[in-house]
Amino acid sequence: MTSSKSSSYRPLGDHSADYRMLMLAAAALIVGTGGAFGAWVLLKAIDLATNIFWFGRLSVQPAAITDNMLGVGVVAIPVIGSLIVGLMARFGSEKIRGHGIPEAIEAILYGESRLSPKVALLKPLSSAISIGSGGPFGAEGPIIMTGGAIGSLFAQLFHLSAAERKTLLVAGAAAGMTAIFGTPIAAILLAIEVLLFEWKPRSFVPVVIAVLASLLWRPELIDSGPLFPVHHGVLLDVRLIGIALGMGALAGCQASLLSMLLYRIEDIFGHLPLHWMWWPAIGGIAVGIGGLIDAHVLGAGYESIRGLLEGSLTVRVALSLLIVKAVVWLIALGSGTSGGVLAPLLMLGGALGFLIGHFLPGGGALWALAGMAGTMSGAMRAPLTAALFAVELTGDFAMLPLTIAASAAAYAVSVLVMRRSILTEKIARRGRHILQEYSVDPFDFLQAGQVMTPAPDTLLGSLSVVDAGAFFAKGALYRSYPVVDEGERLIGLVSRSDALRWQVEGAPDHATLADVLSDASQPFGTPQDPISRIADLMVETGVGRIPIVDPETGQIKGILARQDLLKIRAVHHEAERDRKTR
Repeated sequence: MTSSKSSSYRPLGDHSADYRMLMLAAAALIVGTGGAFGAWVLLKAIDLATNIFWFGRLSVQPAAITDNMLGVGVVAIPVIGSLIVGLMARFGSEKIRGHGIPEAIEAILYGESRLSPKVALLKPLSSAISIGSGGPFGAEGPIIMTGGAIGSLFAQLFHLSAAERKTLLVAGAAAGMTAIFGTPIAAILLAIEVLLFEWKPRSFVPVVIAVLASLLWRPELIDSGPLFPVHHGVLLDVRLIGIALGMGALAGCQASLLSMLLYRIEDIFGHLPLHWMWWPAIGGIAVGIGGLIDAHVLGAGYESIRGLLEGSLTVRVALSLLIVKAVVWLIALGSGTSGGVLAPLLMLGGALGFLIGHFLPGGGALWALAGMAGTMSGAMRAPLTAALFAVELTGDFAMLPLTIAASAAAYAVSVLVMRRSILTEKIARRGRHILQEYSVDPFDFLQAGQVMTPAPDTLLGSLSVVDAGAFFAKGALYRSYPVVDEGERLIGLVSRSDALRWQVEGAPDHATLADVLSDASQPFGTPQDPISRIADLMVETGVGRIPIVDPETGQIKGILARQDLLKIRAVHHEAERDRKTR
């Protein structure tokens, strides 16, 4: 007989990890290094594009767009950059459009974690042109896509499964984010909350290794320490945590509004009588006009984020960031150009908190931090990532309770008022639904002995084939029956279709069920097997009723049918919905 311990058998344990995890961890060292260097190249490309577009010089030194002297010529630069990006998307790869994270998610869930070399090259290049020419985006989305492409391409050099390719893709993405922002814990949490769609040692350990490798390279390539070192020096108490919850709720409303407006604008562009290649240039006009109003809204705006966290910005500039930055970012991103969402979300949430913070204890800088965590959490549906990201950016870990409160409140508001996040809505519009809730599959913790039908009806192996045919012809209750010997030990499984086949093809004279089934390969399970293993056995063999036998005696103890599996799912859903008082 063929037992449930087939080629897919694995000894039962808390986790499914094996020694291939160590192989993936070793590969993650290389991928993490690649992600760090990819981040360095992206930042240098952004600096080069900024210098070329705004100052007409070949240099990779950092340059502030606010220092330009172009006057009304500011309007033209974003249009030129966006036009170039549109051409690259049209004749290079359409996958470079947008902010990168939805594309990475889609590749993970629906593309077997395969990204092409073309995307790995064109995504950072197009993003550098977009941001360098004044696009109101950050580098995080592009580097997640680029780092992911590095991991995916490396994985494709070897014979790996789609799940293993996913691990290295996400490891590269997290490594890139770590190199850009110096936020290793937040990068790991982003991988878990947004990209991996699982919580397994097989994926967690390699992601951590890649992030650590990137973090070690960061001081040599980019910088050391927090990106925006700020210590607020505020002693948190119950009152401030309560205010943080309110600030988070407000940030959640802001995040929901931004997401709704973004896709409304995207719909408007979709109805334009022009090829989508030209849409970024139209969005560039809005960016240019916004830059003419206030140059602070152009580019990634990291200096503006620093000013919000330090409390050094004026109210006028903060108000401009809240309104003008939101408008130009939504229009530009809705037009399909290339750029990230994280830095704009930080800026918009920070501006909201900064302005309201002038009327709250602690000051504008403190509540800018809470606003950043809340808006990022509400928009991306990644509350742990947002809370840790905010404090890692500043190095002020004493503010973690504040950012956790704001993130949790924003997350609660967002999931109640918005069906999807700013990331998954884009994928849903392509006809693909994503559930971002993790839970233990009941098939994995319920055992066959808990679900099986005990003491099933059986047929003796001594029963003749002719009598078995007559038994099914008289209207047997079930489509198949276990066949046992005198000691109740399983011989095989006989079905109505078997009886019909024997009638048509004929059977040896005086043949018994034991005779015709003696050479049959019969799948079976044991009472200790998890239901998931029985379900896999049904899929592998095509048998819809699996006998459950005692592994010591071979005696049949029960039977498990497909209908039983459906009942498990129904009971699980009932446990979610049923609210009994007792």
